[in-house]
Amino acid sequence: MSGRSSQYCTDVAKALDAPIFHVNADDMEAVVHVCELAAEWRQTFHSDVVVDLVCYRRFGHNEIDEPSFTQPKMYKVIRNHPSALTIYQNKLLESGQVTKEDIERIQNKVNSILNEEFLASKEYVPQRRDWLSSHWSGFKSPEQISRIRNTGVKPEILKSVGKAVTSLPETFKPHRAVKKNYEQRAQMIETGEGIDWAVAEALAFATLLVEGNHVRLSGQDVERGTFSHRHSVVHDQETGERYCPLDHIMANQDEEMFTVSNSSLSEFGVLGFELGYSMESPNALVIWEAQFGDFANGAQVIFDQFLSSGESKWLRQTGLVVLLPHGYDGQGPEHSSARLERFLQMSDDNPFVIPEMDPTLRKQIQECNWQVVNVTTPANYFHVLRRQLHREFRKPLIVMAPKNLLRHKECKSNLSEFDDVQGHPGFDKQGTRFKRLIKDQNDHSDLEEGIRRLVLCSGKLYYELDEERRKVEAKDVAICRVEQLCPFPYDLIQRELKRYPNAEIVWCQEEPMNMGAYSYIAPRLCSAMKSLGRGTIEDIKYVGRAPSAATATGFYQVHVKEQNEIVHKAVQPEPIEYHM
Repeated sequence: MSGRSSQYCTDVAKALDAPIFHVNADDMEAVVHVCELAAEWRQTFHSDVVVDLVCYRRFGHNEIDEPSFTQPKMYKVIRNHPSALTIYQNKLLESGQVTKEDIERIQNKVNSILNEEFLASKEYVPQRRDWLSSHWSGFKSPEQISRIRNTGVKPEILKSVGKAVTSLPETFKPHRAVKKNYEQRAQMIETGEGIDWAVAEALAFATLLVEGNHVRLSGQDVERGTFSHRHSVVHDQETGERYCPLDHIMANQDEEMFTVSNSSLSEFGVLGFELGYSMESPNALVIWEAQFGDFANGAQVIFDQFLSSGESKWLRQTGLVVLLPHGYDGQGPEHSSARLERFLQMSDDNPFVIPEMDPTLRKQIQECNWQVVNVTTPANYFHVLRRQLHREFRKPLIVMAPKNLLRHKECKSNLSEFDDVQGHPGFDKQGTRFKRLIKDQNDHSDLEEGIRRLVLCSGKLYYELDEERRKVEAKDVAICRVEQLCPFPYDLIQRELKRYPNAEIVWCQEEPMNMGAYSYIAPRLCSAMKSLGRGTIEDIKYVGRAPSAATATGFYQVHVKEQNEIVHKAVQPEPIEYHM
């Protein structure tokens, strides 16, 4: 190969200080010996080992490929070279260990097995249970009914684990900024008010640990958090000692119950590893977080080939969670967008068919290939994480994770929204659980004929829209947050359409028109509207950035101007023109 810089393709392993065994693949017994030796090395020293099979390919890449087109000399030698099977047969015959009859009997047996399986394959119908290994027993396929479970937690457990995740040992000396952060967190738990994003996440992890589940988080700078918000591992400023509060939720807790690991800068490699881990560990909450959502494109192969389509292709479920920081804050085209549109474009739900929406069942989510959410409250984030394990099946979860909401003064939840007590704010008719859509937070009745505009949006833009609405006193504008984009919450969208029968319907986003959720939302929102006689796709007004090749501008002043135009237009008194 002209691109090779050394004799052996395995020389790359020298960088890892791993032993490399080169073995002649024509020598069957040597191959077996080397593979056994490599396995023993791995089991004994728990480190990498590489086997280089020195061999060749006798036939082409596929049925119509003829390798001698490009390698005539090499394939002349290969054609005249006996196969590995022939070489080993002759060796055994010469040694007298087997007879010709023995070899024929073995060949006939193998050919018989292959022919029988080939004939059986023509009538084979795959069963969704076939892929289940022992630790997946009890999980359900999309054909089996799975009921929705609540994800609220008893108040006394929340208080108990809350105290554990906000406490540091008395002798521990953290950085003064981290110390202040933990003191503020302890105050949140004590008062039950102002719970922020990081505390909500820690509570989700801690409550799952108490229930006996393994929680695993990896990614770039996840211990501290890219935005210095998580601080799941704290460092003593004098000794350098590390302390992880989530390792001390229960007495004598196994430290392996919670794993948080800063990973290397290889999105493809790390996400692939976590995907495999989640497929082998259905009772673990396995999370990969990108440093910025924009960097997920470094793992595009994993999303395309495995995560989005693995269940469809191989009947293999996974509950892997992917956190992709997303949002337009003026940080430029490489630090603004997790490419939400790509994940929605790969979603397999039919935009023109409203599925069965029984409020007690999970049928819609069971039948789709993954879930895509853009969550706006700490409590809802808590519930969507816990929902991953509190169900009888597994689905990948793609989260457009926040950046500025991590410290936003309005993005707070009360502890009562996390618990399972009837009558508390987080409790609705079905119980305490993830809210796929959050209705307008003004005290609207089931029928509000005086509302002139219904603005549907997703993510942190809501807080900017709400602030602008209050500023201009646009009390006749309702704003609803679509927290779960995929699968689309038809039932809740229809509920809001009925609530505001005279409202102009707007989809508002901060991404350019050819990006974000618009292309996904429009046909599905149209289907919901048509079913209620509320118009066609032309009646959906768009408010957002114009189509663009780049995800965002690189100039902060331009960003501010564009963002202001979006929020002003969404609540303007005049009707919204469809065209930009």
